[in-house]
Amino acid sequence: MAPRFWTALYALSFGHAAVAAPQLAARATGNLDTWLTSETTVARQGILDNIGSSGAYAASASPGIIIASPSTSSPDYYYTWTRDSALTMKVLIDLFKNGDTSLLSVIEEYISAQAYIQTVSNPSGSLSSGGLGEPKFNVDESAFTGAWGRPQRDGPALRATALIAFGQWLISNGYTTQATNIVWPIVRNDLSYVAQNWNSSGYDLWEEVSGESFFTIAAQHRALVEGSTFASQVGSSCSYCDSQAPQILCFLQSFWTGSYTLANFGSSRTGKDANTLLAPLEHWLITRWSLTLSPSIYTLNSGIAEGTAVAVGRYPEDSYYNGNPWYLCTMAAAEVLYDALYQWNRIGSLTINSVSLSFFQDMDSSAATGTYSSSSATYSTIVSAVKTYADGYMSIVEKYAMTNGSMSEQFSKSDGSQLSARDLTWSYAALLSANNRRNSVVPAAWGENSASSVPATCVATSATGTYSTATSTSWPATLTSVSGSTTTTSATTTATGTTTSKTTTTSTSTTSSTTSCTTPTSVAVTFDLIATTTYGENIKIAGSISQLGDWDTDNAVALSAADYTSSDNLWFVDIDLPAGTSFEYKYIRVESDGSIEWESDPNRSYTVPAACATTAVTESDTWR
Repeated sequence: MAPRFWTALYALSFGHAAVAAPQLAARATGNLDTWLTSETTVARQGILDNIGSSGAYAASASPGIIIASPSTSSPDYYYTWTRDSALTMKVLIDLFKNGDTSLLSVIEEYISAQAYIQTVSNPSGSLSSGGLGEPKFNVDESAFTGAWGRPQRDGPALRATALIAFGQWLISNGYTTQATNIVWPIVRNDLSYVAQNWNSSGYDLWEEVSGESFFTIAAQHRALVEGSTFASQVGSSCSYCDSQAPQILCFLQSFWTGSYTLANFGSSRTGKDANTLLAPLEHWLITRWSLTLSPSIYTLNSGIAEGTAVAVGRYPEDSYYNGNPWYLCTMAAAEVLYDALYQWNRIGSLTINSVSLSFFQDMDSSAATGTYSSSSATYSTIVSAVKTYADGYMSIVEKYAMTNGSMSEQFSKSDGSQLSARDLTWSYAALLSANNRRNSVVPAAWGENSASSVPATCVATSATGTYSTATSTSWPATLTSVSGSTTTTSATTTATGTTTSKTTTTSTSTTSSTTSCTTPTSVAVTFDLIATTTYGENIKIAGSISQLGDWDTDNAVALSAADYTSSDNLWFVDIDLPAGTSFEYKYIRVESDGSIEWESDPNRSYTVPAACATTAVTESDTWR
């Protein structure tokens, strides 16, 4: 098979002409913040355009079916892959949970479509005999029967993760019945497949290597961990999740070579591969660093200094389209760094150990092992450098995206021109995900901390779960969040050129996008505080709500000094708070010996905005 994400070997016949790809030059690099503001809108619409049957480029696809790309030849990506559909839907669900409630009907149609696709017998098998490992289907939900690299075992795990995220929103907002009757049966099938087949070989996410893939194993571990929790939330249980998750975690340790995370077992390659950017943080950093050690692989990277972002591809030996940088790989490198920044700021320190030292020395030759408090000059220097590094990757994407913001699968290693499939859905999803991390918008924890105990002995085992056809797909006409915002599934959410509802689809000649303006359920509040501090001091915020520790100083939230300078004594923290919540709060100064100083009275008061499309605000204060 051709080395690629989703190379299509079978030409799908359909009765409409594909919309021609615009021929546009790469845009000039400008202000990254400004570009991302517009590009997130482009990316969101780019995804919706690729979802049937209302999407402008997916009119022949069944409702809720996500196509990989509108490209129908050279290459033909006009199919739906379980993997990239699930990854894309997880991004949309995260947007929905953060206030973009106009996406509800898209999410519901996707879930209903997956309930049906699980039942479609295919070359990998039936529902209970391996069919869930089939990597792709025709856009009309029929089986693809051509030659392919099958099975691919990451899809069911990734789909379970996406559906669990929405199922937990349903439960939190009073719709446990829908989570139990609609979402759980689909998730249970996927969890059963994972528990039964995780110890069997399959093709990796690039669809090239048959063996054991780090990306797949990591996705399977997460699915079983959060699947067990979700099962209990809907009044059920998942014993096969509980028995297999620790063994998967045990096996996962074997991918670490001591210097980077190996991508696959059973491959003759070096094993340095962008699919490993999901490792634990210290492994993330050194693995990301190892992927960019040979910038000369791409002419595009020539002349770029060490310690600076470069265009990133899949792996050094890549030959698909002669091997080029990929938008989503370049943005994955940025997202890893944004994740690191978020974690360091949350815990108030960063640690450099022997594993990650080479990464930090790539930016600062004087970097040394140790733990650095957020109040230290070293911390501030490193955090600033990492942020610049991460933004460098996003600036590369900005430079080589089209003037209208569109992104294909790859860009030329020689001149940056667009290559392979146009308007790649996963490229757009990667942009939205990386931008969220850049803004410290992160999904809820999935239980990794409580599931981090590695068994003393790894056992190659499996467990049999429960398979059954998910027959309930009837959604309420209206869903209301606990904050009071209401979304109706029959509201028009129009991608370019098509109007759709739950029951009818009619083509029109319009080119507008109609969405309702909704009130977010939560708002990202940035607390900026000007406070002069000395080395060893830290600032925290405490308040009258649980998110601020209920006035308990032990549970107060630490602010970051990442942007603190001698001329701008800024401390800050980003906290997601329920829209419309009113509370009181104060800042506290924590001395190096642990003693606490409260700022002077009175208590400060604040009400989180509950307004149309308001998802982020800043409250600026000065220590008193």
